Amino acid sequence: MSREPDEWVDEEAGPVVRPYAVARGRTKPSSPAIDLLAHISATSEPMPPKAELSAQHRRLIGSVSGQSRPVVEVAAEMNLPVGVIRVLLGDLIDYGLVTVRPPHAKAGVATESLLREVINGLKAL
Repeated sequence: MSREPDEWVDEEAGPVVRPYAVARGRTKPSSPAIDLLAHISATSEPMPPKAELSAQHRRLIGSVSGQSRPVVEVAAEMNLPVGVIRVLLGDLIDYGLVTVRPPHAKAGVATESLLREVINGLKAL
């Protein structure tokens, strides 16, 4: 998979645009809270005519086209803070361009015996 050059980073100077600038100064997504482990995927909806999508919005859509991926994985690939990804995702959800599926139900609480086995295993190392 070829990776396009990061337009927000200068090789010598480092980041040239602060993350909040990527999100147009917003710090909260327009949609409800998006879990870090939630899976996002692109829809087949056409681009709305009034959609104002930045290059980062388009990269995010491209990152989840044809596959469902966790929010944290996309944030790591795009080299952006999760907060910025959540803001961008909120925009894309509003336009109907991505769907968010909550993470699988969490497993039950670990039992005391399981925790003791883990501790004993660590001690054995």
